[in-house]
Amino acid sequence: MCGFTGFIGEVANASAVLENMMNQIIHRGPDSGGQFVENQAALGFRRLSIIDLEKGSQPLYNEDNSLVLVFNGEIYNFQIIRQDLIDKGHIFKTDTDSEVLLHGYEEYGTDLVKKLRGMFAFVIWDRNKQTLFAARDHFGIKPFYYGQMNGTLFFGSEIKSFLPHPHFVKELNKQALKPYLTFQYPVLKETFFKGIFKLPAAHYMKYENGKLTVERYWEPAFTPEERPLDAIIEEIDDVVRESVQAHTIADVKVGSFLSSGVDSSYVASVLRPDKTFTVGFSAENFSEIDNAYELSKELGIENVNQILDPNECFNDLGTIQYMMDEPHSNPSIVPLYYLARLARQHVTVVLSGEGADELFGGYDLYSDTPNQKKFKSLPGPVKALASLGATIMPNSKIGQFVKRINAPVEETFIGQARIFEEDEAATILNNDYVNAPSVKEIVSPLYNKFKGHDDVTKKQLLDLNLWLVDDILLKADKMSMAHSIELRVPLLDREVMDVAATIPTRFRVNEQNSKYAFRKAANNALPEAWANRKKIGFPVPIRHWLRDENYVSRVRNAFMSDVAAEFFDQPKIIKLLEEHVSGAHNNQRKIWSIYMFLLWYNEYFVKTDEERNAAAKELVTV
Repeated sequence: MCGFTGFIGEVANASAVLENMMNQIIHRGPDSGGQFVENQAALGFRRLSIIDLEKGSQPLYNEDNSLVLVFNGEIYNFQIIRQDLIDKGHIFKTDTDSEVLLHGYEEYGTDLVKKLRGMFAFVIWDRNKQTLFAARDHFGIKPFYYGQMNGTLFFGSEIKSFLPHPHFVKELNKQALKPYLTFQYPVLKETFFKGIFKLPAAHYMKYENGKLTVERYWEPAFTPEERPLDAIIEEIDDVVRESVQAHTIADVKVGSFLSSGVDSSYVASVLRPDKTFTVGFSAENFSEIDNAYELSKELGIENVNQILDPNECFNDLGTIQYMMDEPHSNPSIVPLYYLARLARQHVTVVLSGEGADELFGGYDLYSDTPNQKKFKSLPGPVKALASLGATIMPNSKIGQFVKRINAPVEETFIGQARIFEEDEAATILNNDYVNAPSVKEIVSPLYNKFKGHDDVTKKQLLDLNLWLVDDILLKADKMSMAHSIELRVPLLDREVMDVAATIPTRFRVNEQNSKYAFRKAANNALPEAWANRKKIGFPVPIRHWLRDENYVSRVRNAFMSDVAAEFFDQPKIIKLLEEHVSGAHNNQRKIWSIYMFLLWYNEYFVKTDEERNAAAKELVTV
């Protein structure tokens, strides 16, 4: 919907400083901008008009102007809350969903966030009490960053908005790099910018008299209930259809992203928009356009699609990393960036299928691999012999394999990506970057909460807290907002979660399929072939790109640069590249992760402010 930025603290020319901060995120809201500046408080807003196009500008005020709001997101149950507040005597000036936050905070206090259904990040400043209240939605669909420096509290939708403030100190967080190389995304609460933090999903924040407090208000949980599969399927289909309907509230055109997977196909088949949008690459097995086109045709929908140009993609990688705020090496960011650009030519809001895998058990890693299943089916004496061999040769392939099978899930599963093993990441980094939180220190506090659950549920809960928030949803927000388009995720919804939470594990993941019950429900809206399709997930031919000298030469130059020498053991990372180019090893994801970090660092720490600002202006959709 929009973007906001602001600060609490004294600074000369506060309005001009705030305007410069707002300009850094104009892509999030090209339609209009607004400011509130008073004493130490400065709240800035950039608007992408979705609901109440005439009267929905922000900052927004309550009846007596004592509360000021900036808000990014959508509240899908705002009409229900609005009516309750009207019944209690509150007077509304607009028809926006935003205004319920102001009156809701007046009426319910911090309990407001527990009532909300939607995606949101917002700040409310109390002019009388000189206090701030801020919150982020239950799943972390919308981003929220904050930090305190030089007597100033910063807050906003994107870190880049803090850069123009004279009190902001841009410094690399040296502890962030090592975990990133393993997880592929910025997994720590403190970002790659030292002193700047992510407000975690389902948390709110208070600021009063210079003191900052953060509290959790909701926790995802699974509480299975035994009932017939047919009843579960009906519940899923009912709640998906209701959620899709709720997520279409807008005064602008709404479309849908469409891949060949069941999630986006289910959403599109229920929504039946005028247009669906798909991108892909011409390389074999790296495009879902044909399948998306066929389904759209069957549903009577126009599919707008585009074959992506590898040269354009490679040229834009730096810009893509800039828009992400922090380094991120999930290759699917690339097609998502262009998919949002394509859709923005036709609509302002799109629905997408994120969230179903985490809620309903859709990832392959939630079940045993074929080799693991074979091992577990072996006679006891054979498994005992293999385990003995693993003890004698722990570093052999069979040793590592048996160790993973015999180890508890808490020691083997960290999410849907594991790029570098932790010890390998340490060997390629220079000493200044080795001292960082370990993988165990990152995941153990979460696993400690999940005791008593089965392994599948533990994996889902870990992904809901880490992978979903800082990989899937982060890239969805940043890549869509880079092109001023709002992305909504109806399968990641409180009402949908309530149903998913009660599904027995065997109806989530079993021998027949992942997302078993969900796929059965999708059959009510989709042909069976689409309901049972395996996830491909925005395939990107980086393996081929990194064996094409046109692109390899750029990566090699980056690996041999003075910048790379600051962070990495250069002979080792160059060896990774050359082994991949020769075909000796498939190091594509490792090379990609290092290269993405170097491109990101170049955008934020090497380029001048003038170069960055010029590039940012080119992205703004007119």
